[in-house]
Amino acid sequence: MKKFCGALLIGFVVLGLKAQEVVLPSDFRQQNLTEYNSSLINPAYSLDRNNPSSVALWARWQWQTYDADPTSLFLNYTTRLNEVSAAGAGFFQHNTGIFLNTGAALNYAYNIELSEKVFLGVGLNLFAFQQKLADERFFVPNPIQTSIPNDFIVQMAPGINLSVDRFNLGLVSENLFDYNFSTNERNSSPDERLFLALASYDFPISILSTDDSSILRPTIYYKTIPGLDNQVGLTSLLTTNKYWAQAGYNSFYGFSGGAGGRFFKRLSIGALIEVGTSSDLKGQDPSFELVTSYKLGALETPEEKLEEQLIAEEEKIKEESLIAKPEVEEGLVSQELTKEEEMALKREAKKQERLALIESKRINDSIIEASRQTDLTVKESKRNLRIKRDSIANAKAEQALAASRALQQQRKQDSIALVMRNEAEAVALVQKQRQDSIAQSEALLAEAEKQKAEFVTRNEIVKPKAGEKYEEVAKEGSLSPGYYLIANVFGTKKYFDAFMVDMKKKGIDAKSFYRDLNKYNYVYLAKYNSIKEAREARDSNLGGKYKEKIWIFRVTGE
Repeated sequence: MKKFCGALLIGFVVLGLKAQEVVLPSDFRQQNLTEYNSSLINPAYSLDRNNPSSVALWARWQWQTYDADPTSLFLNYTTRLNEVSAAGAGFFQHNTGIFLNTGAALNYAYNIELSEKVFLGVGLNLFAFQQKLADERFFVPNPIQTSIPNDFIVQMAPGINLSVDRFNLGLVSENLFDYNFSTNERNSSPDERLFLALASYDFPISILSTDDSSILRPTIYYKTIPGLDNQVGLTSLLTTNKYWAQAGYNSFYGFSGGAGGRFFKRLSIGALIEVGTSSDLKGQDPSFELVTSYKLGALETPEEKLEEQLIAEEEKIKEESLIAKPEVEEGLVSQELTKEEEMALKREAKKQERLALIESKRINDSIIEASRQTDLTVKESKRNLRIKRDSIANAKAEQALAASRALQQQRKQDSIALVMRNEAEAVALVQKQRQDSIAQSEALLAEAEKQKAEFVTRNEIVKPKAGEKYEEVAKEGSLSPGYYLIANVFGTKKYFDAFMVDMKKKGIDAKSFYRDLNKYNYVYLAKYNSIKEAREARDSNLGGKYKEKIWIFRVTGE
């Protein structure tokens, strides 16, 4: 019953609006938005086309007369939450010709990396608005509708955008879900859904000598309009860092053209005119649009800086020059000779050790034999004590002689041990000198390798890949030249400290540096000397240790 009453009311209003003869579609008439506020076309576009962080205004005066004909107004703020998501909030007022909708809009978009050059952006626009009659003069109370309706409606518009290198394919539903809280029912029926499909391609072109990121973006779209003819359209955008220009055609609204300029790297102002050519719009004045945007925060985001560094063609990387090659080869030969000397010294030491053992065994055998002979002599002396006293004396003399010989042998053994100890000390001294020489050579080689790596790092020319997050500076504090894998960037100290504690718990030795340029702390997980090593570590998620997004920050050195 409520839907019937609403339909009947709309019929009364349409019959009363004599100044408005053309039946308008119920969409936002946003077909000419190409850059700023383009999240109104596809909520996923806030990731890369709304120029975050920025405030933008779009105003459309349908058929010129702003105070009578249908108009649209959209004031929007967009910001980047992190490397893969963006959000926005805005105010809008939209005159459909029958209703005047006034309210707020919220936007959120998230980017999913499917492969190196394939990304899927998903987004959602949430509209909450008050809906009333656009012109209450023609409302006539009747038994069915005794008061002017003033409804509160919530409407959801989800969208996706598949990006394959420079090609984009999007799909949006402007009112996939809506609900009227004043009547406690759906605001539209399932057969009143609006759908929009878009396809575009970015062609890089060179127009200004100071701009390497200019593009030409043709876009074709198809929109289903319940109760009216479906719309087919084409827009072409030319954008540079100094100005933008666009032209388009819509099967219902006609031809359009516009241009704008960018000033002080923050402000953009532009305008567009649209002229209807169909017989249905005969006698209608042109429509006008105003588009302005003001960029907040830093003048350049990392993405913009990356775009400025993109070059269509780069020369091949120069061949690495050989650093101190003769010295390296001489050091290798010297090291090989040192090994031979060490082997010779070891063989000589083992030989001396074997000789000492043989001599020691001989002395021990001699002492044992002397003791045995002494025992025999004593026994013989005891048996022949009376008759062989002189023999006992001789036996004692022999024992004394054996002891003297044993003492001499002991002294000889001590002398041999002393000689061997001195030789061992000499060998150790030679080995230490050789090791010190080897260590010095290795230090010189390491320093040469370090200088070589820094030379290569400073002179390596990097061509960022499409969709790759990459930033390059000549110098950053006390950082040495190289490629740093950035895990996160913090402007608030407590979040920075919490993140570093979390990295330590995960067993990751994360380090950081502070940039005076934007007052942020940058957390990096590792440093490499070449872009190849950095990309391999990034693509492998640091060997599987870190699953979150990583990007590359390069210091080239002065």
